[in-house]
Amino acid sequence: MKQLLEFVPILLFFIAYKTYDIYVATAVMMAATSIQVSYSWLRYRHVPAIQLITLGLVVVMGGATLYLQDVQFIKWKLSIIEWVLGLAFFGSQIFGEKTFVERMMSANLTLPKPVWKRLNLLCGIFFTSIGFINVYVMFHFSTDEWVIFKTFGVPGMMVLFFVLLAIYLYKHLPETEE
Repeated sequence: MKQLLEFVPILLFFIAYKTYDIYVATAVMMAATSIQVSYSWLRYRHVPAIQLITLGLVVVMGGATLYLQDVQFIKWKLSIIEWVLGLAFFGSQIFGEKTFVERMMSANLTLPKPVWKRLNLLCGIFFTSIGFINVYVMFHFSTDEWVIFKTFGVPGMMVLFFVLLAIYLYKHLPETEE
């Protein structure tokens, strides 16, 4: 349920864009993301760092989009978030005892260190690539097409990536005795 709530601002952005325009959609996404973070704090007394980064970028880039009436700012937000995530994965390869992905999943999963590192590297490459793909779409397609890409393409790629990761993980799970 928590993960589904992550897509609410994106979906509301799409609906507002299709109903009104990119500027109304940007304002709706800013409000929805603020409500989402507030809900997370009130419900769980914790807001994940990525939600705070997203909120900060939505407010700054969305605010610039509305103030300057320039859609490029809101389009760049997606790439910046994906690159921050990619850097977090890459940085954890070098710094710290556990990789970023190991910190997130090791409570539920036991894997050899090389598998954690490979998995972490794949995540870093994936998120960084999404940022670059977004830049390509921004500059080579219309705003209408970019909105569809952001709303359906990116989540679709993430689902496909996580399915492929699950298949990869399944091959490396330790054998259990029955």
